[in-house]
Amino acid sequence: MFFQADFSELLGLKDYMGVMMLITVMETVAPATDRRVRVTEEVFPSRGWELRGGVWEAVPGQQGGSRELRRAVIYLHGGGWCLGSSRMEPYDLLARKMVVELNAVVISVEYRLAPAHPFPAPFEDVYRGVRYFLRDRVLARFSVDPTRIAVSGDSAGGNLAAAVAQKLQQEPGQQVALKAQALLYPVLQALDLNTPSYRQNQDMPILPRTLMVRFWSEYFTSDKTLFRAMMTNSHNRPEDAHLLKFVNWSSHLPESFRGGRAGTAPRAAAAAAAAEDGGLRLLPKAYILTCEYDVLRDDGVMYATRLRGAGVNVTHRHYAAGFHGALMFTVWPADFQIAHRMTEDYVSWLRENL
Repeated sequence: MFFQADFSELLGLKDYMGVMMLITVMETVAPATDRRVRVTEEVFPSRGWELRGGVWEAVPGQQGGSRELRRAVIYLHGGGWCLGSSRMEPYDLLARKMVVELNAVVISVEYRLAPAHPFPAPFEDVYRGVRYFLRDRVLARFSVDPTRIAVSGDSAGGNLAAAVAQKLQQEPGQQVALKAQALLYPVLQALDLNTPSYRQNQDMPILPRTLMVRFWSEYFTSDKTLFRAMMTNSHNRPEDAHLLKFVNWSSHLPESFRGGRAGTAPRAAAAAAAAEDGGLRLLPKAYILTCEYDVLRDDGVMYATRLRGAGVNVTHRHYAAGFHGALMFTVWPADFQIAHRMTEDYVSWLRENL
């Protein structure tokens, strides 16, 4: 698929992300109500466009379908901010599992995608959707306990979830506070695209370094100059140099993840979701999942270290045999045991902490 996307773009037939979008199309289903889970569509107030999302909840009268107050999980899909949809089959199955096993209401936001809608559009959509859902009347409509709400997401969705958690705790007058954040192999920084995990897994299937760099660059701009600079880790602006302390992996990355390398300052610094340590201490408890065979491994590990240092309760689950995107592989013919183990661990943590 990567080769076909490159070739199509080279010939001027279709842009790279347009070809990659076929992956999303092939995985898309029409989430429908069944005997246990009711699925509805929600339209969030927006400015000039129709922002939609999905709601999965127990069918009234079925197990877990009473009107007692329930947990809620706001789940944000991955796809490098350029691809993906909560309507993809693996996300639909995960939402149903959370409804049935946690008696939770699961909410998605179908945010606009780059490169047609670059940063900050995806985050603005997600934040607007979350703020809408946290309104008292909306929580009451879905019988959600306002003290038991989590934000979660995988990959780029993990980035958006972390950013939402940071933004909400800075919001003056915000009445409803998140109880938890669950970040699944999240992408969290574009400051150093040459960390040990980027080097170790640069050619790893699912998310090679070239694709992750392309996602980052197209999230910001369609100007290919940025992509080329990011590929050589030389995309910095002098005024951003102070941000490099957030990715000093000599201090934030345990020795076991460094691969025998000494930390070296990258030549690049891009504007990224980097919060000062003092701004992290009020964040909700966190679950961070990382995989050994993932360019983003060190992003999650370093963020877990920083959150703990700020006093946040963090559960970090690292899978030595894991790879990026593994949670999507729970259905034949791509049905992996590790995907089921990750899913069970994730749902179990939510059961105990939400």
